[in-house]
Amino acid sequence: MHEMSVALSVVDQVEQAARANGAQGVRQVGVDIGELAGVVPDSLAFCFELACAGTVLEGARLVMRSVPGRASCQPCGRTWDTGMPPDLVCAQCHSAATELLSGRELRITEVQWTTEADAPPPTPAGRSEEN
Repeated sequence: MHEMSVALSVVDQVEQAARANGAQGVRQVGVDIGELAGVVPDSLAFCFELACAGTVLEGARLVMRSVPGRASCQPCGRTWDTGMPPDLVCAQCHSAATELLSGRELRITEVQWTTEADAPPPTPAGRSEEN
């Protein structure tokens, strides 16, 4: 499953950044996913939850933003949404000399983490918070 390798990579990168910044945990991770990136959002969400288990990201929320595929025609300058499957031929001049402007993205855009100051105070030994 391709989404599992993507999820593991996201978790690894965020975990490294969290540790480097002294984070105790991660609340939320935002990612941009291009519609042409070949990633199934539901599968990524499932894999992300599994990949977070036992890490500083455990319990983190994954927020995905879809980025539409956009193309530009080199000869006439027209831009358009490519759709899926992508239409990479210009409807105006019928040229195939196009450039893909967006839609292949797969990037981490935001991380919200917790520090010691955000963490609840420790419960004294031998006492539970229910007492």
